[in-house]
Amino acid sequence: MTIRPARDEDREALASILVPVIRAGETYALDRDLSEDAILSYWLGADRETFVAAENGHILGTYYLRKNQAGGGSHVANCGYVTDPAASGRAIARTMAEHSFQAARERGFAAMQFNFVVSTNERAVRLWRSLGFAEVGRLPRAFRHPVAGEVDALVMYCML
Repeated sequence: MTIRPARDEDREALASILVPVIRAGETYALDRDLSEDAILSYWLGADRETFVAAENGHILGTYYLRKNQAGGGSHVANCGYVTDPAASGRAIARTMAEHSFQAARERGFAAMQFNFVVSTNERAVRLWRSLGFAEVGRLPRAFRHPVAGEVDALVMYCML
């Protein structure tokens, strides 16, 4: 597997991974009815670098890297990650996370913060904790999960 910057020709593959995740509404605080173009515009926005994890020409996952805040907070990175469900269980998310930590360090970031980790996303919470992230905040009932109802969102932080 290789991780590389996303390219224009990746848009269709990215949409096939991102659209179902956003439509499910279980892990990202984005409107579930966003158009495919709006989802891709968000993920590939000018304020971030977007990467893909690929194997034999097939995209298995994607992540973006950006500043969490401007000005005095610009030394803290923020990322979002999505793995193709068909590639689940292959450590794709862990590999992308490790890549993102290195990419963040190379760009001068000193820490990484996840602002809104849905508490019911147990696999992600377990992964972030295993990689050294601490839960530094809990937002009670901040996310309306389509199945579980109102659930907490976590703020997670790690020095790089």
